[in-house]
Amino acid sequence: MVKFAVPYFWKLLIRRVSAFHHKWTYHASPSARNIVVIGGSFSGVHLGKRLSETVPTGHRVIVVERNSHLYYLFNFPRFSVIPGYEKQAFIPYDGLIKCAPPGALQFIQDTVTHIRKDCIQLASGGQIPFAYLAIATGSKQNFPENITASESREACNELRQIQKKIQAARRIAVIGGGALGVEISADIKSFFPQKIVTLFHSRDRLLHQFGPKLHGFVIAALQKMGIRIVLRQRPRVLPERNCLEWSSHREEFDLVIPCTGQTPNSTIVTGFAPASVSQETQRVLVKPSLQLQDARFPNVFALGDVAETHGPKMARAGYFQAEIVSENILNMIRGNAPNKLYRPMMEVEGAIRLSLGKNAWVLHVPGSDRDLLVSGDDGKLDLGINEGWNMMRVKMEDGK
Repeated sequence: MVKFAVPYFWKLLIRRVSAFHHKWTYHASPSARNIVVIGGSFSGVHLGKRLSETVPTGHRVIVVERNSHLYYLFNFPRFSVIPGYEKQAFIPYDGLIKCAPPGALQFIQDTVTHIRKDCIQLASGGQIPFAYLAIATGSKQNFPENITASESREACNELRQIQKKIQAARRIAVIGGGALGVEISADIKSFFPQKIVTLFHSRDRLLHQFGPKLHGFVIAALQKMGIRIVLRQRPRVLPERNCLEWSSHREEFDLVIPCTGQTPNSTIVTGFAPASVSQETQRVLVKPSLQLQDARFPNVFALGDVAETHGPKMARAGYFQAEIVSENILNMIRGNAPNKLYRPMMEVEGAIRLSLGKNAWVLHVPGSDRDLLVSGDDGKLDLGINEGWNMMRVKMEDGK
């Protein structure tokens, strides 16, 4: 970890100096060639930001995103349980645009319906030609991350509706023992200790992709809180309202919260380059350079949760993949080969920090020899959402 940290922070300092210089040397052009990024969540935002700091005059970056704001999904479980913070989960893109050189970065709120060889088709009816394209469409997840509204005001209302359902329920079942299911179970029981919470998971370990050490710590913490945990069971929802059946058991709940699985948003690629979509995982197949596996499209890249990178499906991994894509696009603009290759760094990209109720948290860092666990009870009620606003270069009080 130390071997990685020192050169990384040195490189980060150089980037900031270079970005400052670039802001004064870049010149907007009406005939600039477009670098289009589809998707304005974590991977797409970082890629757009990095390209806007480095793209040469004669090119510009356009990020196309259906939502009006960055939906800060890390905090959705907490903000689905406690009221008063929901507005903070939706961060405007304005800060990134203001900090970029004029004309270098643009956000368009729209939905891409088709990808052509050299342009994208928008739901609004328009087209955007591109010289380079990056697909960062992420994945879909169940409650509470599956907010359907594309405008922040309506999305806030959806979170408030979830809060009301949780507050009104006494017996709550959470299905899925991944990070989302664990966090929302712990939050419900921590803030509303009188509620009866049952967490179901189909595997023999919670958070099974992170190994037994984290499972042991988390299950002990949840059981200490009084959360009932049912492993190796995938309950079936019966036609009766909120009635679950598993093995020989049948039980009624006031609220059932599904937190199972992620579905890659790869449909847009299926119609464009079907050979580049895995039949098994539905993720986009890419080369180590993160270009599409289909050699007919060397100027098209994919990154983040939608891409089959064989690395962790974490926002931090998307950050490092965005670095690879941005460097490869710049290399190609300069007439060089896209020779930057993505190699997952599990100790860095695979780390996860979980909230375990009102104040408790645990950090898990995978290691080649043994995993590292660090825990504490000094967590913030808003889970440090201000860090997200700082990342987007906007003050929370200035948000719209």
